[in-house]
Order: sequence, then C-alpha cells, then structure tokens
Amino acid sequence: METVKIKNNSHSVIVEALTKKFGGFTAVNNISFRVSGGEIFGFLGANGAGKTTAIRMLCGLLMPTSGQATVAGFDVYTEYEKIKMNIGYMSQKFSLYEDLTVRENIEFYGGVYGLSRKEIREKTDYLMDYLKLWDHADDLTKSLPLGWKQRMALSTALLHDPDIIFLDEPTSGVDPVSRRNFWLLIYELAEQGKTIFVTTHFMDEAEYCHRLSIMRDGLIVELDKPGVLKKKYNAENMQDVFMKIVRGGKGQD
Repeated sequence: METVKIKNNSHSVIVEALTKKFGGFTAVNNISFRVSGGEIFGFLGANGAGKTTAIRMLCGLLMPTSGQATVAGFDVYTEYEKIKMNIGYMSQKFSLYEDLTVRENIEFYGGVYGLSRKEIREKTDYLMDYLKLWDHADDLTKSLPLGWKQRMALSTALLHDPDIIFLDEPTSGVDPVSRRNFWLLIYELAEQGKTIFVTTHFMDEAEYCHRLSIMRDGLIVELDKPGVLKKKYNAENMQDVFMKIVRGGKGQD
C-alpha cells in the first residue's frame, strides 16, 4: 500500500511543551509537535507511555497542567467545547448503540452534532454510499461483524465533516482483510485533505503513516517518517524500530 501525499502544509494540530501531571506523577512531559492538514500522523507508544492522556487533552477531554496546544485552530484551555465539535473521534472500543440499526445510529449521532433533519438525511445517504453500508442499513448493530461495526463507527465520526479525525486503535480485533480495507478508507480521507491522527499497536500499519511520533515514559522520544526511523535504527521494519525504542535503544549517529 503506497502512502498518499500530504495535501497541504497548514497545521491542524500545534503542540508546544504540553504537560499533564496527576499529583506527583507526570503522565505527559513537555511534548511538542505539529501535524499538517491532510497528514496521516501515527501516535505510538507502549501501554502507559502517555499517549492516551495526550490524546484526551487534544480532544478537549482533559485540561493540561502546562504548555500550549491548538486543535483545528482552537485553544485546548479555553475552547475545548469547540474542539469537540470540530473533530471526529473513534475509540478502540465499539461505543455505538447495538440495539439500534445502522441507519438509526447514524441519525442519532447526527442529532448529537446538531445537524438539521435535512443535513442528517443527506449525510446518512452520503456515508451509507461512501462506506458501502446500504446492505446493512436496517440491521441491528449487534448483528454486524466487527469489521462492519468499525465502518459504522467511522461513519458517525465523519457525520459533521470534521477536518481532523482522531482514531484510537481503530482496527483492534479486526481481521487482516478488514484492517486493509479500513486503511484504504483512511487514505481516501487523507486525499480529501483531512488530518488523520491515529494510534495503533500494529507496526505494519505504522508504515502507512506519513510521520510517526513514539512516546516512552511521558516523552516523545522519536518523531519522523517511517523510512527515516528504519534507517536510523538500522531496522528492516517498524516493529524492530519500536522494540528498540521502547527498550531504550539508540539510533545510528
């Protein structure tokens, strides 16, 4: 799968010295990075590295202790409600209503985002076409295979046409074919100029990102293109790079 080109260079996410402390514990320690519009940005780290805390701050769900950040041009301290309405978010755990049909779930979340009835109808039709969900439109969500549930969860994240989409391990538990199909959708969204901020534990998926940041102990210890990181660590693939980094290994000087 060939990586798509970044559509523009405007920054969708700007982070400067962002820090989060819980009492005497520093979960996120002075991290800085920028993400361009249309970029597929991989946010990696072992469990407990701090990436979930960082994402919660960027999504307007958790107040930072110090530092600065803007998402879609909105400040994480003072405009977090605007951030929530201008991003899409898809969690690793399926969080839609399983006793509603696919169509009903999409319509419900359209109302949550404040869309008019006309907009909901238009968006529902568009997303059902785009994600090829029509054959399942009136099926109860609980009856769908996980791969289709993930497509449906993505559809609700796209309803209000956000420019930035946060995907938290979106293919966890999904079979390899469904994973590949999901990444084809991610590429299409990036081609449209949308910024994709994605976490994953699958290192083959990390290869598909334009750039990767890798966290360890609350710090961003690497930030670069997959090819550059593989060369730096003299590694054949991102799995080897990741293991060297989380174990505290050093790259080639």
